[in-house]
Amino acid sequence: MGGEQDKGSLTRRAVLKAAAAVAAAGGAAAAGYAAWRNSSYLFLMRNAPTEAAHPSLAWKGATVRSYRPLGTTGIRMSDISFGGGAIDNSDVVARAVERGINYFDTSPDYSKTGSEQTIGKALKGVRDKVFIASKFCTGDGHLPKDTPVAEIMRAVEGSLTRLQTDYLDVCLIHEVNSIDRLMAPTFHEAFDRLKEQGKVRFLGVSSHTPNLEAVMRHAVASGRFQVLLVAHNFGNWPDLTNIFHDAKQRGVGVIAMKTLKGAQATVLKDFADQSQAFSQAAFKWVLRNPDVSGLVVSIRDFNQIDEYLYASGQPLEASDAALLERYDQLIAKDYCRPGCGACLDRCPSDVPVDDILRYAMYYENYGREDEARMRYAALPSERAATHCVNCPAPCQAACPFELPIRQKLSQAHRTLQA
Repeated sequence: MGGEQDKGSLTRRAVLKAAAAVAAAGGAAAAGYAAWRNSSYLFLMRNAPTEAAHPSLAWKGATVRSYRPLGTTGIRMSDISFGGGAIDNSDVVARAVERGINYFDTSPDYSKTGSEQTIGKALKGVRDKVFIASKFCTGDGHLPKDTPVAEIMRAVEGSLTRLQTDYLDVCLIHEVNSIDRLMAPTFHEAFDRLKEQGKVRFLGVSSHTPNLEAVMRHAVASGRFQVLLVAHNFGNWPDLTNIFHDAKQRGVGVIAMKTLKGAQATVLKDFADQSQAFSQAAFKWVLRNPDVSGLVVSIRDFNQIDEYLYASGQPLEASDAALLERYDQLIAKDYCRPGCGACLDRCPSDVPVDDILRYAMYYENYGREDEARMRYAALPSERAATHCVNCPAPCQAACPFELPIRQKLSQAHRTLQA
């Protein structure tokens, strides 16, 4: 476990002081919304269908061809690495190791701890050859920022048990949407104690929220984090490249996620040219940036390993960029983009527009009907889309992408109500 550098660590007193920056950071985040009108940032759907319709024989047996340093952690990660959000087959994990993947990202709330159990079973015999990242989380969801330190530590120890390991290489504060969650003293104290005990090596943060840029910039400046796990893909937040460069200069590793922009199967089926895969073009675009250490992508089956690793170590070609541009054009005015949030503060009933439209996508396009209905039913009745029928829709006027939000919400309510 060599290569650790503690020069950026801060005292917990400094963490408390840093949390006072919430208000200032909020203003900076709001200023970034103007860039959205010129952005082709697309919907970030987890576990969306992503495989090419007609796999090429050339992809068979593809292996990792490039490893990159993860900041100054001493970790050299496979440029295309394993996201465990949907895995339930330990043989797929073992195949990934055989093909050269050495970084595995999981979380207790992926399949209610099923991901950690599957990955732990597969990696037990090769633990010294791989790196494992998980989250401050439980099988029931994210830990609130005021969770007692002892409870946070127990949650991480539960991950260690499921992963059949004595330590995590990286533990991340998960889905951070505010500076106060990022710098919550309980998480930082828990990390410090776990590190002292040899149970966690490095601290990371993940985010793909409307405040992503502000969160990531603060994480880099704080000196507390060694790893960023950040939503990044073709045409999104323009300031991220500056943040990534600053992170590299400070020794912070950057890992991209949500690189496939949803990979909408209904759109990809219309792509006639199957000599190249949308996934490969998307990966090459992300990895063209030398300030990015690597990416993680959800892998569920053997075919995805072939398809995804074929892009490892490969340059972005003009044909790749053209394919990405075409995809953007096809879905530009059709999907709600998580991470935007421009409409959310305009709703007089505090309806979670982005969440409801995401649930509708689960139901309509991805065969996740039960989950979609369950999530919608869990919303308080006063925040349901029933308010939208006769509303003047100020949210719609605020949408940078001119989506017919009221119509979409009304349809979502009809679809999702039990």
